Amino acid sequence: MYSKKSAANRRCICAVFLLTAAIGIGIGIAIGRLAMCPGRKEEPKADGIFLPGITEALIKDGDPAIGDELIRAISSENIEKYLRNLTEEPHLAGTLADEKQAKELRDFWLNVGLDHVTITPYRVLLSYPQVGDPNFVELLTTNGTVLYKSSLTEKIINPEENKTGVVPPFNAFSAPGDVKGDLVYVNYGRVEDYDYLQKNRSINVSGKVVIARYGKIFRGDKVHLAEKHGAKGIIIFSDPADYTDLNNSRVYDEDWWLPGSGAQRGTVYIGDGDPLTPDYPAIETAYRFAENASNLEFYLPKIPAHPIGYDIARHIMEALDGEEVPHNWKGGLNVTYKFGGFGASNRTIRIKISTRNKEVMTYNTIGILRGQIEPDRYVILGNHRDAWVFGAIDPSSGTAVMMEIARAMGQIKKTKNWRPRRSILFCSWGAEEYGLIGSTEWIEQYAKSLGARVVGYLNVDNAVKGNATLRGEGTPLLFHITYEAAKRVPNPNETEISLGRKTVYDTWMHYLPNEDKDRPIIDLPGSGSDYASFRDRIGVPIVDICYTYDRKRFHISSYPLYHSVYETFYAVKHLMDQEFKYHTAVGQIWAEMARNLADTVIIPFNVSDYSRTLQELTQTLLKDYNKTLLANGINTHLLVIAVQNFSTEVENFQHSLITVNKNDPLAVRMINDQLMNLDRAFLDPAGLPGRRLKRHILLAQSSVNTYAGSIFPGLIDGLFEIDKAANKTEKWEIVKHHYSVILFTIQSAASTLRDVTHFMYSY
Repeated sequence: MYSKKSAANRRCICAVFLLTAAIGIGIGIAIGRLAMCPGRKEEPKADGIFLPGITEALIKDGDPAIGDELIRAISSENIEKYLRNLTEEPHLAGTLADEKQAKELRDFWLNVGLDHVTITPYRVLLSYPQVGDPNFVELLTTNGTVLYKSSLTEKIINPEENKTGVVPPFNAFSAPGDVKGDLVYVNYGRVEDYDYLQKNRSINVSGKVVIARYGKIFRGDKVHLAEKHGAKGIIIFSDPADYTDLNNSRVYDEDWWLPGSGAQRGTVYIGDGDPLTPDYPAIETAYRFAENASNLEFYLPKIPAHPIGYDIARHIMEALDGEEVPHNWKGGLNVTYKFGGFGASNRTIRIKISTRNKEVMTYNTIGILRGQIEPDRYVILGNHRDAWVFGAIDPSSGTAVMMEIARAMGQIKKTKNWRPRRSILFCSWGAEEYGLIGSTEWIEQYAKSLGARVVGYLNVDNAVKGNATLRGEGTPLLFHITYEAAKRVPNPNETEISLGRKTVYDTWMHYLPNEDKDRPIIDLPGSGSDYASFRDRIGVPIVDICYTYDRKRFHISSYPLYHSVYETFYAVKHLMDQEFKYHTAVGQIWAEMARNLADTVIIPFNVSDYSRTLQELTQTLLKDYNKTLLANGINTHLLVIAVQNFSTEVENFQHSLITVNKNDPLAVRMINDQLMNLDRAFLDPAGLPGRRLKRHILLAQSSVNTYAGSIFPGLIDGLFEIDKAANKTEKWEIVKHHYSVILFTIQSAASTLRDVTHFMYSY
């Protein structure tokens, strides 16, 4: 029987039970919060936000002391040991030795503590001379008597060079052939050199063989220009004026200068990535075009090309007839430099090339140190692995340094329980020497992920080209972190320290100040290394650093032993960096740049550097072309306005960076997305006029020198071509169209910096 008293008792019991349960739940929540945030006494207090239960690591910059420890951890002894091992044998791309190094690097990275390592293979078109059918150059009489024949290999000077697998000097992707003819000297083989021959000397190279000296422009552009002017073959030689000290007879192995038997190997393909699979990865399922397909935008030569040293060049150049060349065409050979050809001397030149293209496998080795807070944001360190022979400078100096950075980071991860905020990727690229192939194929394969996730790409191709100063090439968003890292690294040069220059930055500022003398120069990059496709295809900020020689003292095109058999461990150890302290300094800077990008809550890009650079590019453009543009109906004031608007948005954005609430992870993510999108905003999916795969409107390599950067490259290309165009009206329409694209792109990039709900302009 139901009673009021029993019901009241039951209600009292229920109330006590509910109160007890509520207290228990409250205690559980409190314990849970403490478990999520060990050692934390109170929630972060910040204006406008309250985020209970947030781990402090989510809203806190990484410990800067890790940077100091990382700098101390980089070991010169380890770098020396790695370089010695890397240069024991030749490791040309596409060979078994190259594959072996890719696998050894995978094992090394796993052993030092990286979380995940992948080898990515690609089947690509490479190029090799034929065993048993050597390439050579001959000087003949017209009845076929051999007066001189070039050496087939470089002289062995040091026992280190005497190894199996050394490929003889050749130009990769040269057309095979056996051609004879008259010979014309074309200086460096640049556009202006051919113009001078035609306009000032009435010399036409059509149907002839040309000989050019290395330097000033990319060798592939030399071959391309020779072919465009009708030459049927080209010889490229290393002139003593560009690769020796004319006042010093000492050469390798007594000094770092190129001996007369040394020859510079190298590709003459103009393009990035596998030639047969443009814009798509060279995986097994890829469609491959024919080498002679007309719809491809790369350049593979149709004429034979061959590199020689200056000992061989002397025999050829002293046989030339014709007028003596002007002073600025003369090199350092002990001969009278003449235009050629052979006149009535009853002589002819022969180039015999057996080089053939071949599909082979190449490999990238990618190691990942997973980020703790933002694992989906990648800071990438990159260096290629393949070399023409031993590659002690290019690229193994960089490989050895990258190995040591990975070891040091792995050690700190183990001993300090440290992880970077964002993931750090270590990338060893295959087949860079043939045309940036491994890195480009990887970007083509993973563009959808990389385009959204990569924060920045830090490249070191050659860690040490000399021992005078740091040098950098890069895009504006990475200027700041490069300067800051150089300021933190002790100067490796005791003489510089004694002069009061205590850091790498101090010496860099001394040797290479900008025009305003307020910071060192960082050059705008061309397409000389693996950073190119990161910039051109997916709009990632990039930088490339190295230690280099004093360019005011040495007026040379590159370090003298470049791509020769003499680029050995001996050359590095005994002639360039005996204690490996300059390698160490590069490693310390490279590691600190990566740590800073990976560990700072707000990505440490300085957007003001972009504004400053854009203003400088515009001033240079208008200084050179304003009258021409105005005379042909192009309103250059619109460009000035667009740049001013961009600068205004940069100033406003800089203020928002100062006021952002770092305790709000969503606000931080929003700001970081805007920072990451800025460089990407300068991409045009249609590409530059005539260069579909070059998509960065402001920054790309010159169309006539792959090594050099160019401002507003599509516009400069168009203006350059107008002078030679048969239909100038059509060319001007291309220029006008691209000019409108530039204006739109600058305005579009500016809009990415605006408040995210006020990105649209009112008209």
